[in-house]
Amino acid sequence: MIPSDGPVRVLPADTRARRNDFIRLPSSLYANDPNWIAPLEFELRERIWGSNPYLQHAEVQAWVAYDRADSPVGRITAQWDRLHQQRHGDQRGAFGLFEAADDPAVAKALFHVATSWLESRGARRLRGPLNLSVNEECGLLVEGFDTPPCVMMGHALPRYDGVLQSLGLVPSKDLLAYRVAPDFEAPRVMRRLAEAGGASVRVRPLDTRNRARELALIRDIFNDAWERNFGFVPFTEEEFADVGRMVTLLSPNDYVQIAEVDGVPAAFIVAMPNINEITRGLGGRLLPFGWLRLAWGLKVGHPGSARVPLMGVRQCFQHSRLGPGLAFLVIDAVRKSLCARGVREVEMSWILEDNSGMRSIIEAIGGEMYKRYRLYDMELGA
Repeated sequence: MIPSDGPVRVLPADTRARRNDFIRLPSSLYANDPNWIAPLEFELRERIWGSNPYLQHAEVQAWVAYDRADSPVGRITAQWDRLHQQRHGDQRGAFGLFEAADDPAVAKALFHVATSWLESRGARRLRGPLNLSVNEECGLLVEGFDTPPCVMMGHALPRYDGVLQSLGLVPSKDLLAYRVAPDFEAPRVMRRLAEAGGASVRVRPLDTRNRARELALIRDIFNDAWERNFGFVPFTEEEFADVGRMVTLLSPNDYVQIAEVDGVPAAFIVAMPNINEITRGLGGRLLPFGWLRLAWGLKVGHPGSARVPLMGVRQCFQHSRLGPGLAFLVIDAVRKSLCARGVREVEMSWILEDNSGMRSIIEAIGGEMYKRYRLYDMELGA
């Protein structure tokens, strides 16, 4: 804890009042930002202090910063992920959910506490923001402040990039969000690639009668497809089951499409309605009438936008002629389902800036990069 006689006190969010301060602080910081959408409070509580399966293999600590008048002025989390250590062994901890008033002392105090906590667990490096893991919200928004965030994506104040760099954090990787109109006309080269597999390739929607089996095979494709990607940590069975419950609750079964090659699952895509369209204006709270608004918006009105948060093609196809064709086929299948429900815009995110193959596919169907998120690294104890 930062000493109480300084300009800023940093306290663990270990009481109901401090947890409320942690969750609700951004609403004051973004009071004049028309694109800010408060995340659902119950969902954030579950992720940090509840039944989030990530907590089975990671420690998470949250703090709130207070000024001399005892008003909350900042927040941060630190994460020490044992599964990440088992895979990478790089003694790298993470920070996330960073917010701070426009006072250098606030950010400095928050990072002092967070890095000290991580160093006590053996961390020698820091990466973030991760909210909370690489398989959840990643990166700080650094371009695209003029539009609201899509579901499960972050928003930020433009000054935060400078704040983090002033503390010694160095940009390490940029993640991109593309928007695509789902009524695109497939380019000829994509159609030819899609036809390369002939009768051996079949694309089908999620079979909800065998939900557990379907989620297991999608998880297997994802973990195989993303294994060599930047910072990859595999989804555990429990984590993917949790994702699956959310997807099947919010999305029709044809928002999940699976491509099979000779009967073997080889690629998949998941789309989700952009519930931020519905929850905007709820202030993060579903009670007393937010539940009704959410249910009505999904079942009756249906959001006019959606997001593709998950997609993958098995490694054995990624560098073959069939690989781009499989990617296009699942994109084409899900976009037909989206169009049938009146969806006018789809966000595909996040895409690594150096993933030229996927960027080429998205740009070939008319995708426009409209948001940029950034990850930062720092050596500790230097």
